[in-house]
Amino acid sequence: MENHKIYVAGRFIETPEILDVHNPFNNEICGKTFLAGKKELEIAIEKAVELKPVMAKLSSWKKSAILFDISQKIKENRQKMGEILSCEAAKPLKLALGEIDRAIQAFTVASEEAKRLPKEYISIDWTPAGEGKEGLIKYFPVGVVAGIAPFNFPLNLAVHKIAPAIAAGNPIILKPARSTPLSVLELARIIDQTDLPKGAFSVLPMNREAGNQLVVDERISMLSFTGSSSVGWKMKADAGKKKIALELGGNAGVIVSDTANIELAAAKCIMGGYAYSGQVCIHIQRIYVHEKIFDAFSEKFIEGVKKLKFGAPDNPETDVTAMIDEENALRVESWINEAVSAGAKVLCGGKRNGTYVEPTLITNTKREMKVCSLEIFGPVVTLEKYSDFKNAVDMVNDSEYGLQAGVFTNKIDEMNYAFNHIEAGGIMINEVPTFRVDHMPYGGVKNSGIGREGIKYAIHEMMEPKLMVRNVD
Repeated sequence: MENHKIYVAGRFIETPEILDVHNPFNNEICGKTFLAGKKELEIAIEKAVELKPVMAKLSSWKKSAILFDISQKIKENRQKMGEILSCEAAKPLKLALGEIDRAIQAFTVASEEAKRLPKEYISIDWTPAGEGKEGLIKYFPVGVVAGIAPFNFPLNLAVHKIAPAIAAGNPIILKPARSTPLSVLELARIIDQTDLPKGAFSVLPMNREAGNQLVVDERISMLSFTGSSSVGWKMKADAGKKKIALELGGNAGVIVSDTANIELAAAKCIMGGYAYSGQVCIHIQRIYVHEKIFDAFSEKFIEGVKKLKFGAPDNPETDVTAMIDEENALRVESWINEAVSAGAKVLCGGKRNGTYVEPTLITNTKREMKVCSLEIFGPVVTLEKYSDFKNAVDMVNDSEYGLQAGVFTNKIDEMNYAFNHIEAGGIMINEVPTFRVDHMPYGGVKNSGIGREGIKYAIHEMMEPKLMVRNVD
């Protein structure tokens, strides 16, 4: 167990309000940190505002060097950071180390993207009025960015706000989830050792009052939030004139065509459905399988689910472990029971023990059941038949969410139809919607949010275009 001071305007400090961080698997304390209040937030905001011109003037090579330095220092501390993350989030160690690797990659990509910030030359003389003139569009940092990260990827989803902000030339204040603040505070120790101007980055686990201030304060130019839809849209309503990026929830659908490789599709869907106990916003929640292969797919899927290993998160062999807390485990259990009482059938799993919910597969569901219509954010997948591909697309679209979707098929026309008609921010062909690499555009439509993450795309979100028109002669 280790104490982690919070990082306020370039200084590590303690506050009177201690925050114990518990491992959800066994409730043991992983470490201690502190909660920031309005006083600490005010210090962070004032310093960030002061540093806006300093950050805006940082050269591309300097920002690139800082970002690359961060990536290398994370690599040097990979094992320690993975163990911290595994403990605070009850994330299987192999997945926690994978998240550290993604953070390394994200900072490496940001280091490259800092060298190619957007700009554009535009011909003004397309009309008679523009004759003799030319235009230059240059992108400028928006100013102070507030980033709010969730518990499920406590480091990497924070990094997807921190790295683009630095590359774009913005100071950033990061609020981690109160349940999982330790890994990003460990990142703060690393960033503190680099040449990033002190005060351009702060990490503040906060009490509710300070968290609300972060959203409404007019000195903050942009809010980037990852979390639940209900909270995200409320923040957007409260944020005033800020730029907003919201990466919200999903209940991702997958279509498995009769031409698909059944073994490949089943294996990928198992990981997509149950990795980190389904606590992933692009975890597979609904699978639609062509009736010709439904039985074969079901058999392979259930066979694979039964091989998943439950255990402590620090065991390298563990596939599935506890959920983040018992409250959410109880909620998932109640949704399963509600579906069963309305006629659904559990094919495997379905039971809860404390914070652990068995990987669960359900069929005979109806669209109005919570396991279908809402975001379950737990280890539950529904499985249903379809006969017509276009109808399967309609079923995927029958959702208030639209983050990502997956389609397993070897037919070009089905690939094209899915891409053109599925209402989601990303369509993965012969891959699960849970697939994400850190330089691709990532975000959704409908209730899944607005804006895009992915390093280059987040950089663009965190900058404002400005046009200069001048005479050629």
